[in-house]
Amino acid sequence: MPMIVEDWDRLTFRVNREAYRSSEIFDRERDNVWLQSWLYLGHETEIAKPNDFIVRTLAGRPLIFCRDTDGEVRAWLNSCPHRGTVLCRETAGSSKLFQCFYHAWTFRNNGDVAAIPDDSAYEGSEGLRESMKLRAVPRLEIHEGYVFVSFNPDVPPLLEYLGGAADYMTMIEQQHVGGMTTLPGVQLYSVRGNWKLAVENAMDGYHFSPTHNTFVGYLRENGFAVTDDDQYAYNLGNGHSLLVLTGHGGRISMIWEPRFGADERARTEAHRKEMAERLGEKRAHYVADESHILFVFPNLLLFDIEGLSIRQLEPVSAGQTDVRAWQLVPRVEDPASRALRMKTVVSFVGPGGLATPDDIEAYEAVQRGIEATAKERRSELDFSDMSRGMIDEVKGVQGRSIDEGAMRGFWRHWVGAVGIDNGLRVVGKRPASFLEGRDVR
Repeated sequence: MPMIVEDWDRLTFRVNREAYRSSEIFDRERDNVWLQSWLYLGHETEIAKPNDFIVRTLAGRPLIFCRDTDGEVRAWLNSCPHRGTVLCRETAGSSKLFQCFYHAWTFRNNGDVAAIPDDSAYEGSEGLRESMKLRAVPRLEIHEGYVFVSFNPDVPPLLEYLGGAADYMTMIEQQHVGGMTTLPGVQLYSVRGNWKLAVENAMDGYHFSPTHNTFVGYLRENGFAVTDDDQYAYNLGNGHSLLVLTGHGGRISMIWEPRFGADERARTEAHRKEMAERLGEKRAHYVADESHILFVFPNLLLFDIEGLSIRQLEPVSAGQTDVRAWQLVPRVEDPASRALRMKTVVSFVGPGGLATPDDIEAYEAVQRGIEATAKERRSELDFSDMSRGMIDEVKGVQGRSIDEGAMRGFWRHWVGAVGIDNGLRVVGKRPASFLEGRDVR
């Protein structure tokens, strides 16, 4: 039974629900996706100063994410080269050295061995200190402050991998003349659902009004006209995707709405003028007038909407996903705007806001609900439908944000990346080309 059935005669696209339930498929994802692709590790402003460090798990592997004494960003396996003990047991801090509590082997934050107790016992062991340096993640590259790593030394260069997604990350950095920074602290929560449901939910504009009706009512009561018109979905290649939204709320310092108040309106007008002068009218329009939800395959979500939230997905099992979230803000900002920004962000995309609990309940409900058709003898029933908007692909019309084209792009890439034999069945003739990406330069 295939994982995906893409039927162009009937204009249907269906995903086998075993993709969300199966431990075997989860293991294949770990081997063929998470240990082969570029993965988002964190933002370099999280470790702003030399000797700053954070302990983080990625693809199930414990890592030390740090800036060494010379200021270079590093990612070390959090495992003592001597006997494998977890080396750094603090969650974050500042240190030039990491010392193993088991045998007190000590390492500098550039990876060098600093001290081995009673090292005379190793007399004659040629090259011991060199061979016992901290183990680095094979690849690390940074784009616009976003730090990516890969456990695959042969992965293509990061910018090549990011493709069309890279410029949307640049747009975020261009929002303010001084650039952007993360705020201290991380929001960490666990979801009883498969990681792919989190991706689907982010790329699913269809659910916005029915699922988030409380927030929609709040916007309308405060003078913002909510609309799904002129909002689109884009597949950016390599599994990356984008929603462009213009009718789901204002944007602090870029699109004013009445609930932001008169003072913020004046600040927004001044900032928009500065942006136009710095970036040009066309570029400033794309940076400021559109909200973007960007997914970078497989574990990064950027919610560039009212405020800006970074989310990192860490699959734990087929039915559980850990989510880390950070707020990204201008390095330099009026205190009143910063306070408004934080209030607005936590009211919607924060873990206790008007959106995120709805979303978590939605994809946890999917994870519970798909058990109803598990091992169903009528195997055709054990599929989820993602056909909405396929007719636009036939017509060559850009897909809408409220259709499911971005999800189809994700699943087409996923089935190839995971490497499931006969995982994709295509019926009929696929359109000659899909609309991918857009020119925003």
